[in-house]
Amino acid sequence: MFNTVLVANRGEIAVRVIRGCRELGIRTVAVYSEPDATSPFVRLADESVPLGGAKLSETYLDMRKILDAAAKTRAEAIHPGYGLLSENAAFPEACAQEGIVFIGPPSAAMRAMGGKAPSRELVKGLGLPTIPGSDGIVPRVEEALTIAGRLGYPVLLKASAGGGGIGMKVARDKDELQSAFETTQRLALAAFGDGRLIVEKLLEDPRHVEIQVASDGHGRTIHLFERECTVQRRFQKLLEETPSMALTEDLREEMGNAAVRIAQAAGYANLGTLEFIVSRGRFYFLEMNTRLQVEHPITEATTGLDLVHMQLQIAAAEAHLPAQGEIDRRGHAIECRINAEDPAKNFMPSPGTISKWIEPGGPHVRVDAGVAAGQTVSFLYDPLLAKLIVWAGSRHLAIRRMSRALSEFQVEGVKTTIPFHRALLENATFQSGQYTTAIAPQIKLG
Repeated sequence: MFNTVLVANRGEIAVRVIRGCRELGIRTVAVYSEPDATSPFVRLADESVPLGGAKLSETYLDMRKILDAAAKTRAEAIHPGYGLLSENAAFPEACAQEGIVFIGPPSAAMRAMGGKAPSRELVKGLGLPTIPGSDGIVPRVEEALTIAGRLGYPVLLKASAGGGGIGMKVARDKDELQSAFETTQRLALAAFGDGRLIVEKLLEDPRHVEIQVASDGHGRTIHLFERECTVQRRFQKLLEETPSMALTEDLREEMGNAAVRIAQAAGYANLGTLEFIVSRGRFYFLEMNTRLQVEHPITEATTGLDLVHMQLQIAAAEAHLPAQGEIDRRGHAIECRINAEDPAKNFMPSPGTISKWIEPGGPHVRVDAGVAAGQTVSFLYDPLLAKLIVWAGSRHLAIRRMSRALSEFQVEGVKTTIPFHRALLENATFQSGQYTTAIAPQIKLG
């Protein structure tokens, strides 16, 4: 196992990885920007290295600064967390050149699956269903208009290198497509350094279900069941749960097997997530996230497995993955993302200083937080403050437990998504389990 791991991320995921490392006896190094100097993850790490500056481009996205910090602290490996550099295929290559282990998939697998266009081609080659769309990159608006005419409106413009709901735009007619094309290209270029786009048919009001996979890189690839991610705003997830109420046992098995086949075909190693759209009893490949997901705790809650430990063990060539039939899942888990956003104002960001932060507790309640009272929330970074996770023996009790935990969660100084989640859990459609991606705009705050 590694002696020292540098965590190339911030916020709650940096805290999560540092804790996972500590449990395995691994020394940790944090890197931080000027606005994050007083963040909990900086204090929690065994050593912290300032990156200087505030912008992402001069801090958490600066490979050279991060690699220099790793060399300075003699870190043998780097954990990228999620977002930031986690899905940049050049980063594991740069790590390898410095003799540092990247805790994630190999760059070749990342290139095959991290981009939406190449991943679609790989999946289609396996004979698995994909959302109807362009065959590869669409460089010009004229070509996009031709493809949209063939598919039929509405269509979805998507950044090939995108993720987290960024770089996506719905076009319901040719005028919207023409006006959105260059704007989406520029947004994708600014966010990911890659302005290439693809065009897909927009499936209205589907379910968004993903499958967690793990591969030891030596022949064993398994899935750890599904996560329901249908509650979204602007293509970004707000609440996740498992098991999904949208799947029959046959469909669940079919999707799990498909996810394993895709990962094996890509030469994948470590943890990753295959995302699918489910509509009218059928599933369609959407994309692969070649990293640890934000919502991984609900898989941990229902399987008893520690996914961060698993990542570290695979990267250190010390993993002993269970056989597929040995993985047991029990109960129901829900995660609510506590964002610094105002749900009463269309989830407008709410920067400011947190004056009060009191987390809920009780049996089977978990809080993965990246902030504390007195900390300033910057508009420069992702608004996720914490994740609230509950487990129970049934979905009904999990909803009740989450409602109780949300009522105890006290945050002052910034607006949060807590009121939205409380209203959502009282919604009859959500409680029935028969909701779609259209549910978030339907939630009315009291």
